[in-house]
Parts: sequence; structure tokens; C-alpha cells
Amino acid sequence: MGGKPIRITEFDLNRLKRLLQEAQYTEYRNSEYLDRLGMEIDRAEIVSPQDIPSDVVTMNSRVCLVDLDSGEEEVYTLVFPENADLEQGKLSVFAPIGTAMLGYEVGDIFEWEVPDGKRRLRVKEILYQPEASGDYHL
Repeated sequence: MGGKPIRITEFDLNRLKRLLQEAQYTEYRNSEYLDRLGMEIDRAEIVSPQDIPSDVVTMNSRVCLVDLDSGEEEVYTLVFPENADLEQGKLSVFAPIGTAMLGYEVGDIFEWEVPDGKRRLRVKEILYQPEASGDYHL
């Protein structure tokens, strides 16, 4: 995180900012992950939902990632915390990997700290992006 500029839609930005404000009154309030999400949002290029390229990870996108160390592929849908369900592959934007992949595009590599070092993933494919499908308010 913190490297290449990322892109976020205006619609996602507004919801994420509201979520970050509300989180200040929950158990997440002292979370470093919220701070990281805030920093990612602050450095993002903001675009309209209609103008976001179809290869950018937006909220509610279904994404295929490749672990660069193991070669394993993982598929996640990036969701808001209330919709998170790892058994269904629904990953919260509050989770470290969720924050890390937001706004990146196909081919980009991102990394983040885990307890035993760093994890490096590449965005292999976006299987579904709401905006590319004309769903501008998901």
C-alpha cells in the first residue's frame, strides 16, 4: 500500500468516508487498518462511476488475485464490513487485504504486512466490476 496512485469512484469515496466516521464509535476506532484505509482514500484519484476503467478494483468487485510467493490464486469480492463473509469469499474493505487491493488495476502488484512477514499479490483478473456492468450504485 502507499505506492502507485489508486482510483476510487466518487460514490465509493462518499460511502467509505461515512463508514470511517461511523467506525470511530465502534470497536474499530483504534484500528491501524482504519488509518491505512483513510490514507489510501486520501491519496486516491477520484473519478465518476461512469469513468472508472473496467480493470480497476472498486467496491463490490469480484477479483482474482495471485499470491506471488506460492502461485496460488484467490478470488474475493470486496465488500463493506456488514456484508463480509470469508466462507463466501466476501472480504471486508476493513481487512488488510481489502484495504490493500482497493483502487488497484489488473496487473498491479501490492503487498502488506502479515504477522510472519509480507504478502505480495497481483491482481490477475476482475471477474465482475459493478461499474463495468452499469451498476453504478452498488
